[in-house]
Amino acid sequence: MKEYMQRYKFNGDYRLRVVFQREFSKVVNERKADLIVPIPVTSTTMQTRGFNQVIGLLREVPYQAILRTKISSKVAQSSKTKEERLATKQPFILDAPEKVINKKVLLVDDVYTTGRTLYHAANLFKQAGCKEIGSVSLAR
Repeated sequence: MKEYMQRYKFNGDYRLRVVFQREFSKVVNERKADLIVPIPVTSTTMQTRGFNQVIGLLREVPYQAILRTKISSKVAQSSKTKEERLATKQPFILDAPEKVINKKVLLVDDVYTTGRTLYHAANLFKQAGCKEIGSVSLAR
């Protein structure tokens, strides 16, 4: 998985999305959520990489991109230590929070490392009145 992520995510080999796309999308769809929300990348990452690796894994999965990053961090999560990741402040903004009231939301990410990213995202949804929040990650 480390080599896969290096090539797909960090080297930008977008073609590799198909390796796990079918099975990952199947797992996501089986969760029966009202809203499927991929974890976003920063605008800097999008400009550099050209794609959101999480969205690339979602094949024929209807998702809502209602979560976005506040400001591009100068330091990527992948280069932070565990302690630095755990100390990270809320990096997200929830667009259209009215869409999540009393909804079952499934957050989708590529890698679960410390859980801090999903914690921050789930916290926003909970504050907005989401009924249930779950998550699926490709790797841990």
